[in-house]
Amino acid sequence: MKLPHPMLSYFSQRTNWPLSSNLITSTLEKLRQDKAPILDLTESNPTHCGFHYFNKELLLSLTKKENLEYQPHPQGLLQAREEISRYYEKKGMDVAADRIFLTASTSEAYSHLFRLLANPREEILFPQPSYPLFQFLADINDVQLSQYQLQYKDEWTIDIESLKNNLNPSTKAVVLVNPNNPTGSFVKEKELVILNGICKENNLSMISDEVFADFIFKKNSQTRSLGGNGEVLTFTLGGISKALGLPQMKLAWIIVSGPQPLVEAAQARLEIIADTYLSVNTPTQNALADWFSLKGEIQEEIGARLEENLEFLKKELKDFNTAQLFNTEGGWYVILKIPATKTEEEWVLEFLKEYRVFVHPGYFFDFPEEAHVVLSLLPAPQIFKDGVRRILRIL
Repeated sequence: MKLPHPMLSYFSQRTNWPLSSNLITSTLEKLRQDKAPILDLTESNPTHCGFHYFNKELLLSLTKKENLEYQPHPQGLLQAREEISRYYEKKGMDVAADRIFLTASTSEAYSHLFRLLANPREEILFPQPSYPLFQFLADINDVQLSQYQLQYKDEWTIDIESLKNNLNPSTKAVVLVNPNNPTGSFVKEKELVILNGICKENNLSMISDEVFADFIFKKNSQTRSLGGNGEVLTFTLGGISKALGLPQMKLAWIIVSGPQPLVEAAQARLEIIADTYLSVNTPTQNALADWFSLKGEIQEEIGARLEENLEFLKKELKDFNTAQLFNTEGGWYVILKIPATKTEEEWVLEFLKEYRVFVHPGYFFDFPEEAHVVLSLLPAPQIFKDGVRRILRIL
């Protein structure tokens, strides 16, 4: 009988991830150690992208005298939740402050909800493609990640049959990323009607991750927040990491909606989970009203950057036959389909080693087939344009 490695006996199986760097990451690390200049087209951290809204005005809101007093509340400070309620009111939605729970991040929000909804080894259904963080969140919270497909035919839509086929008795919730990262696709009204029916029939909850929802490219897109969805038990996630471009300030939220008995039961349990951690810091909550007053200015600057980079990419690809830009409705990312004459890893390594441009391979977002690369629209325009030109030169 082969005994486990002694070191493994110290740690839980849920953390048995591959810990060594993959070839792309190790190549990038070596180039950076050698001080090689890299045009990073994966950059999605707004604090690294040269935006002007990062100034001392943001910091003044952290010096209020109220920050010297600690008033713990499981759902977060009332004035902060009321500010979020007004944020949705401006979107034409009625979201009561008592339906809002504050968390330090959307990752923490997911953890709270997985603990609320699922027993160990029960399943949560996620879209594919989607962000790779989900697998780690599922592992840490002892739930199984199952997937349904998004399909592309001039636009991204939910493959409803794929979703139905992946349901089983242990499925507890369906996750919608709205708009999706990286496809940029919003949940359509007709899709929501079908999803509500499926969730009702199978006693499922819905989780709608809407952190990118304020960034819309097609102004006539059929965008729909699930913050007021009353058909099934629904949890809508948002946060200032994307809405205000302030990931370092660590504040997100969960909105609970649905049939009243289920909402009340969910809130009672969620209150105990949140009260166990009380992770949202007081200065951020007290500053939220001031920061939301800057929302128009912040989103205008970020939105202009996204639009400029996207329009440049469209123009460069207008008469280009060896790469296809997938249509996107919102968010911070775009997808390029490139020739499958090489693997995605080979393409990304060539871009990186030969031309010093870093992009994500499609498999990073769990694309089921090759070859795709994913670019962030957030980098400074000159970096983005130079990087795109180098990529297209190779293609």
